[in-house]
Amino acid sequence: MITKNIMIVGVGGQGTLLTSRILGGITTKAGFDVKLSEVHGMAQRGGSVVTFVRYGDSVAEPIVEEGQADVLIAFERLEALRYAHFLKKDGVLIVNDQRIDPITVVTGAATYPEHIIETLQKEYTVIAVDAMEEAKKLGNPKVFNTIIVGVAARRMDFDKSQWIEVIESTVPPKTIALNKAAFEAGYALG
Repeated sequence: MITKNIMIVGVGGQGTLLTSRILGGITTKAGFDVKLSEVHGMAQRGGSVVTFVRYGDSVAEPIVEEGQADVLIAFERLEALRYAHFLKKDGVLIVNDQRIDPITVVTGAATYPEHIIETLQKEYTVIAVDAMEEAKKLGNPKVFNTIIVGVAARRMDFDKSQWIEVIESTVPPKTIALNKAAFEAGYALG
């Protein structure tokens, strides 16, 4: 199998690391060699967080090069714009349609770009979903990242039952039912 590259980008506190553990778990369960790399920006202060998941028969290094990501999962619109150049031409960009102003926008040093999703759609295959709104319907906005995992699962070569098993073994025990419901909601949206 050719190595597959997944990149997860977001803002500190959005669950990018839990998501990478779920993706690492599903690929390991399927018997692939897996490499994970977590690049923490200013995670505690709402800065960029980037995670790479690479899997295949034999993976030498964890870093995804520009233009090589098969799937780019972005938990926030500006992060999607910031890292879209990592996506392959035939790759898929899954975006949580949410705005979180970085400190430069909050302080007035920069402005938040308009029409990010529309701009990205001109060059990339984009699946945009308001996962935060879907998570609120489930009663807990914190599970929006698992909704995004459900959307992404439709673009990956693993059985739905495998995803559920990995979620059950990865998330905190008291949140299993909620995370399974969030995955199902995302899977339906995907």
